[in-house]
Amino acid sequence: MPEVNPNFPRAWVEFVDPADADQTFRCDLTWLTSAYTCIFGNGCAGIYADSPDIGCCTLGAHFSDDDDEARVAPYVDQLTPELWQQHPGRKVKKKDWVEKDEDGDRKTLAITFEGQRSCIFANRPDFAGGGGCALHALALQQGRNPLETKPDVCWQLPIRRAYRNVEKPDGTEYLEITITEYDRAGWGPGGHDLDWYCTGNPVAHVAVEPLYLTNAPELTELMGAPAYAELAQHCEAHVRSRSALALHPASPR
Repeated sequence: MPEVNPNFPRAWVEFVDPADADQTFRCDLTWLTSAYTCIFGNGCAGIYADSPDIGCCTLGAHFSDDDDEARVAPYVDQLTPELWQQHPGRKVKKKDWVEKDEDGDRKTLAITFEGQRSCIFANRPDFAGGGGCALHALALQQGRNPLETKPDVCWQLPIRRAYRNVEKPDGTEYLEITITEYDRAGWGPGGHDLDWYCTGNPVAHVAVEPLYLTNAPELTELMGAPAYAELAQHCEAHVRSRSALALHPASPR
């Protein structure tokens, strides 16, 4: 199915963070009330045609900061050969799963295995322990939410959080936090080179419930519980009246 044109009208809501009066959330209601859901392993074609089984886990994940890497490390140590296809078969070392890119930024190691490029944690579909992210599988095995075990960028996608300092006419400033769709443009210039992408494709807009509910844990982690609670109220109001407001063109009417 073809992707929709990304330049469509969106409905937004802005509100002061209930937990911090110095920052304001700007939230994309069109995206948050869409029917999008991750379809990895269930129709996902992968962002590159030569790695169709890997989804968006092709290039490895950049860590948001040192704390992000430090949080993931203990979970990597808990992975076993039964959960992780690329397990080295001995005590795991940092070089087994961390590398630096051309700019010196740290990220999960990217490899080519069975002819497909991928993050080191991406198990193949025929792996006895199951296809997909080994860290995701670990979380499910332990009864955790996968956002606890995976790098930040992995669990945040396809939600994008961006920051901007705004100066008001009276000279005061506030921090604006945008919550929106991580579309192709979010990948930077490289987004043009993706062979397939999910957020604007109707094949991925098949959830029964809207995204603000299906991704409630991720949004709560990104915004904080008080802000998410207020966002949910705005989303509910948008759903009730959205016949007169901007809808995501990839979602069913």
